[in-house]
Amino acid sequence: MIASIEIEAGAVAVIGIELTTPACPSKDAIAKSIQEAVGRLPGLERVEVRFSSRVVGRPNHPSNPRLPGVKNIIAVAAGKGGVGKSTVTTNLAAALARLGASVGILDADVYGPSIPQMMGPPERAAIVDTGNKIIPALHHGLRVVSIGFFVERGGAVIWRGPMVHKLLQQFIEDVAWGELDYLIVDLPPGTGDAQLSLSQLLPITGAVMVTTPQEVSIIDVEKALAMWTRVEVPVLGLIENMSGFVCPSCGHHEEIFLRGGGHKLAERAGIKFLGEIPLEPAVSRAGDDGTPVVIRDPGSKVAELFSRIAGDVACQLSVKNGPASGSEKRSAKLTLIR
Repeated sequence: MIASIEIEAGAVAVIGIELTTPACPSKDAIAKSIQEAVGRLPGLERVEVRFSSRVVGRPNHPSNPRLPGVKNIIAVAAGKGGVGKSTVTTNLAAALARLGASVGILDADVYGPSIPQMMGPPERAAIVDTGNKIIPALHHGLRVVSIGFFVERGGAVIWRGPMVHKLLQQFIEDVAWGELDYLIVDLPPGTGDAQLSLSQLLPITGAVMVTTPQEVSIIDVEKALAMWTRVEVPVLGLIENMSGFVCPSCGHHEEIFLRGGGHKLAERAGIKFLGEIPLEPAVSRAGDDGTPVVIRDPGSKVAELFSRIAGDVACQLSVKNGPASGSEKRSAKLTLIR
């Protein structure tokens, strides 16, 4: 991880550290450890730590070479509808982008595309270029593609499974996604055609499951977990959304649904519990207004929760993808400035 060491006039050490993701939650701890260790050397007056990042990508599989410029593909899934899956998608994507990653969103919920509403008016609309490639829309610096861009508001998509498969294939092969650190895929609920199509079309790096605390949601998530096992996609963890209501006036926490169902399921299934997101009016208002809460109010507690979860997921992917290959490794550069 040490990219460079500069010694200025023998008194100031500047250590360059290259992280495997800009979302690394351990940056402060790494900087402190380096400063304490190097600071013990005689004659040094100051130790500075400067961070850069190079996201570690999934190995390209010869049997599925699609999206070679996308380093990690994260599916956000749920066993049933109405659990806040699209809210999680937009805020995880926004959190990763705010930390410095290049991020895209593929809205694969063909029958109920929520992403266009939740991301608001685009800085650049999706277009088809002269080479018949779709250029993704740009929302808050994120590249976004959704069927919602190509149908009228209120219009229903009434398609059978093969047509859904063909559309998803077009969104993968005919979209100029370019170079991305993370592509977040917002899946429809359940274990139907879209999930099976995407698991065949895309080399998905990992899936994030979303549930609400009550048992009726937990039961469906267990079925979805079984599906990911069948299609050999690792599950990165489980988020319990709408985990109680926090009164914005007095701070009282009211458990509207039974609490802890997601945590118990994660333990039972042997997957990581990523955290609890409370039911807050500010989150739904931000989504309705087209600005995810991570962007609208980055200092809020719920935005910090989304950012922590995004960092956790990014770190898991870095570990899963492994260190750089031998051809990519290089020695740290030592510079003495007299």
